[in-house]
Amino acid sequence: MVPEPLRMVPVAMIPIVVRLGSSIDSMTMGLKVIRPLDREDDMASYKVRINGFVRSVESSDPDKPLLYALRGLGLTAAKFGCGFGQCGACTVLVDGQAARSCQTTLADIQGKSVTTLEGLGSGSALHPIQAAFIKEQVPQCGYCTSGMIMSAAGLLAEKPKPTEDEIRAALDSNLCRCGTHVRVIRAVIAASGQGG
Repeated sequence: MVPEPLRMVPVAMIPIVVRLGSSIDSMTMGLKVIRPLDREDDMASYKVRINGFVRSVESSDPDKPLLYALRGLGLTAAKFGCGFGQCGACTVLVDGQAARSCQTTLADIQGKSVTTLEGLGSGSALHPIQAAFIKEQVPQCGYCTSGMIMSAAGLLAEKPKPTEDEIRAALDSNLCRCGTHVRVIRAVIAASGQGG
């Protein structure tokens, strides 16, 4: 028996079709019809402390990158650069330590505090590293700037008076195609109160 030809139906009524293994049923031609999941059933809610506020993020995937969740909340300072955690453009602080938000998952941050550039300081009360970046005129194109600032803030929280070698090591994996690394180092030294 040949199955009926397909007919057009409204999108909301379309079932999800999945091919089964190698056995072919003459009635269904090897396809099994599965009803779409109820949206409420497949979405988990994650309570995340971001910039001092508990926010709710819904996702069906606990491995969803934190970067995507942040951008979905309107926090866009962390940038998508490489997606592999190698460029530093997406750096945020997780419990005060620099972390790549493209590689940090929602499951990873449960019970932890996340700080983005938007929560580091404000226009009226800049964080010392933000003020130093402005004073030293660090940004060129600006794409790497938030990641550089967050990595530097994590370093200064851990080691308030880093040496130049420690600064270079901490920021080594933050890439800047404009070549502002010398100014970045001066800014971190200035923000640590060691001159600059």
